[in-house]
Amino acid sequence: MGTPAFAVPTLRMLLAGEDPVVGVFTQPDQPSGRGMALHAPPVKTLALEHSLPVFQPAKLRDPSVIDCLTAWQPDLIVVVAYGKMLPNAILDLPPLKCINIHASLLPKYRGAAPMQWAIARGETQTGVTIMRIGERMDAGDILLQHVVPIHEDDTGESLHDKLSQLGAATLLEALSLLKQRRLSARPQDEAEATYAPIIKKEDGRIDWTQPAPTIERRIRAFTPWPSAYTMWQGKLLKILKAKLSPGYDDPHTAPHGAIVEASAVDFVVATGSGRLRVLEVQLEGKKRMPVAEFLKGHVLRPGEILGT
Repeated sequence: MGTPAFAVPTLRMLLAGEDPVVGVFTQPDQPSGRGMALHAPPVKTLALEHSLPVFQPAKLRDPSVIDCLTAWQPDLIVVVAYGKMLPNAILDLPPLKCINIHASLLPKYRGAAPMQWAIARGETQTGVTIMRIGERMDAGDILLQHVVPIHEDDTGESLHDKLSQLGAATLLEALSLLKQRRLSARPQDEAEATYAPIIKKEDGRIDWTQPAPTIERRIRAFTPWPSAYTMWQGKLLKILKAKLSPGYDDPHTAPHGAIVEASAVDFVVATGSGRLRVLEVQLEGKKRMPVAEFLKGHVLRPGEILGT
């Protein structure tokens, strides 16, 4: 059971393994693009390439869901970013129950967007957790975990790619240990639980009253979506790459969001604490580009205020 690109390495790994994949559940096709044509989820595309049965129920409590699973007779259900909570009727159906790959070190960052919020909140490491699925979201017993560092240049996109591969490899290890009866489950510590809510477009709006390090992390966390953005001369300006300006924590009196330096290759913005040097942008209706290229056709002057 999986839907987006994050789940594709896991399905690919399972297809290459010794245990047969009897079928795939994924979300219904969704309209997208200018013509709003229906597009298949990445997991469905891979499944059809391997002639696997695919089921895309709109609701998991539909009787046809249990009929399908009963016919497939799975020993184990693997869930990776499926996008729906499983009812008890599904959780109790396979003899080996249902297990999930979650992109955080549970109990930290339960929820829909663990990778983005780990970067945004300044974590220095994260990882993947293989867990048994229970009735409460991401609160099941832990079977196996692996840790990876979060580097200073990691983005939501780069961490997604790392953890999707690590998740598949960790699941393979967990399945091997389960077969050998060498894997024991342990409960999560509820006192340590934190949450990673779904990302909304509004989360990308830059609040220039925040400290420069916080803004820089959010720029990386929300790449590629929804992107960090501000307003400049009445147009939406995405800021896709930035770094702390040397001496970023020196006190200053410039207004929040004010351009305090502008050269031929970059510009510097005052924040609630420190300054941020902007390196890559995308103006509304234009392509993304280095600031040096952007400044060839646009003039930014010290004293201009972003975000108004």
